Amino acid sequence: MSRAERRALVERENPALPVSRQCRLLAVSRSLIYRKPAEVSEQDRAIVALIDRQYLARPYYGSRRMAAWLATQGHLVNRKRVRRLMRLMGLVAIYQRPNTSKAAAVHKVYPYLLGGLTIERVNQVWCSDITPACAGAGSTSRWPKASSIWWSLWIG
Repeated sequence: MSRAERRALVERENPALPVSRQCRLLAVSRSLIYRKPAEVSEQDRAIVALIDRQYLARPYYGSRRMAAWLATQGHLVNRKRVRRLMRLMGLVAIYQRPNTSKAAAVHKVYPYLLGGLTIERVNQVWCSDITPACAGAGSTSRWPKASSIWWSLWIG
């Protein structure tokens, strides 16, 4: 059941249960019952219509560019307001995002050494990650030391 439907179930006039109890049973906030939603102003409706028209022509405009375009149309609107209205309308700028799934050509690809190995018993293959271990208190080196161990038992 949606929040609007649950809100409609709350009896405010001559209730058998107090409104607070009804809200608790329906899992609805009491402020949702008492507070009336603000009406959308005519200025916001005009701005929404302009944003909608411009978005259809140029879907790559984000909130910054849309605010600048609205300023050229004679509507001085804050970018945050444009962003809020675009979010209410479900509009998001369309642009090419970085392709982060492609590996860089300069990065070395290390081979998987256990690819052809069938692991058949316990303790056949060992592995540990790189764990930094700082030098002791009496050491002259302040740099952390790292160790990595890859071990494979071949019993054959």
